[in-house]
Amino acid sequence: MDSVLFSPEDIEELQGRGIAVEEAEAQVHDIRSGFPYLSIIASASLERGIIRVEPDEQARYMDLWEEYLLSGGAHVYKMIPASGAASRMFKMLYNFLDAPYTKPEKPAEQYFFDHISSFAFYESLNEVCLRNNWKTIPKLIASEDYKAIVENLLLPKGLGYGAKPKGLLLFHKYKDYTRTAAEEHLVEGALYAKDRDGHVHLHFTVSPEHRRDFEALLSSVKTSYEEHYGVLYHIDFSEQLPSTDTLALHPDGSLFRKEDGRLLFRPGGHGALIRNLGALPSDIVFIKNIDNVVLDQHKSATVIYKKFLGGILIGVRRQIFSYLRQLDRGKPSHALLEEILSFMDSQLCITPPETLERDDLSLTTWIQAKLDRPIRVCGMVRNEGEPGGGPFIIREVDGSSSLQILESSQINMSDETQRAYFEAGSYFNPVDLVCAIRDYKGNAFDLTKYVNPRTAFIAHKSVGGEELLALELPGLWNGAMHDWNTLFVEVPLETFNPVKEVNDLLRSEHQSRS
Repeated sequence: MDSVLFSPEDIEELQGRGIAVEEAEAQVHDIRSGFPYLSIIASASLERGIIRVEPDEQARYMDLWEEYLLSGGAHVYKMIPASGAASRMFKMLYNFLDAPYTKPEKPAEQYFFDHISSFAFYESLNEVCLRNNWKTIPKLIASEDYKAIVENLLLPKGLGYGAKPKGLLLFHKYKDYTRTAAEEHLVEGALYAKDRDGHVHLHFTVSPEHRRDFEALLSSVKTSYEEHYGVLYHIDFSEQLPSTDTLALHPDGSLFRKEDGRLLFRPGGHGALIRNLGALPSDIVFIKNIDNVVLDQHKSATVIYKKFLGGILIGVRRQIFSYLRQLDRGKPSHALLEEILSFMDSQLCITPPETLERDDLSLTTWIQAKLDRPIRVCGMVRNEGEPGGGPFIIREVDGSSSLQILESSQINMSDETQRAYFEAGSYFNPVDLVCAIRDYKGNAFDLTKYVNPRTAFIAHKSVGGEELLALELPGLWNGAMHDWNTLFVEVPLETFNPVKEVNDLLRSEHQSRS
């Protein structure tokens, strides 16, 4: 490492962010040297790695979930990562603003304007168009002033949607009202995360600059949703810690600095939220992206499969806790150890390394270390071309195996065998998780201990036209949960309805039936 890598001013800024100099030096080293690829054994499939439960068995797991909620000891949170701005959602419209033509020419542009009255934000947009341009949207279209409409949608003089987070955008239009994405999560929470006393806990991770707007919105609507669904909401927020920001380098490996000479820091990605997750005073946590919501008339599948995944988590946790308590009593029989190994292999795809001694003491120690970890159940859907990571079985450094969600950047595509595993994948990750974050004694896990730091990756970005190399922390459901016990469960594609671009809001799942 450079002997004078950081100036006294740099060190002062690092300390102000809560970043140790040693950590900053390690970041520079990692960006310069890169990270190893993970070694895939197989794509997870129904043959091995992904569980399919027949419909007649699903009810049993849903009953397990209801039993837990009504037990009096349930403490469930619904965590919604909601910090990202919606600017990428409007990329097509920003390109239209910059285009040399004034009327829509591309199919996506034309589709947007042809169906503009179907968007939930139409009435609000019409009002700002009338205020700013003295014309309604139909009149602006008639006069071919399309760009004025887009400016009123995206820019601060209008609705300012280009700079707002997705959670604050009007997503859905009902007969007499509209709802933001954040409000749809309130509804979901009431439908599958309500405890015996009617309490529903929701946690939004937000950007500091948008926190006040989230608080204002949810405070203004909270009472009406409580009265409608007969619940009591507990809504709280957290922000990504400055200590999880990462440095950036020039392509030549030198520190990237801003015009004033100060270091450039970038958010470390959603993997930084593992600390926010670990701070929740909860037993069970659902995690779902802010934009994966649907209208009430389409919610039944979402609710059914959330309860289903919750029940599977309760069932597997009960089995793991039972095994750990038996091992705690000391001197387990060899038959019990073999039973646990069989369970780990069939349910969790964890197999011991060939180098592991097979005596009972060695097996007991290894099993306890592997089982006494946080647990996650991840819904997986059939891959029909949607972007996103996929489920794989990998070989760990110690020779054991495990289930992991990998992005394509974590796979060595120049290796024919590894690429073949990637291409054979028939499922992908819709970010549909339910997690158990307390151990069998009721203590909260320190989730930072179960992160694999070698699963971070280098992203190529640019600032002001200059290229840079940015360090992305291990993703929240990727390397940040690498050392968790994992189950992959097949869920139907209808439970995955993200809004990646504005025209996605015109899909049937986001449009009320007339």
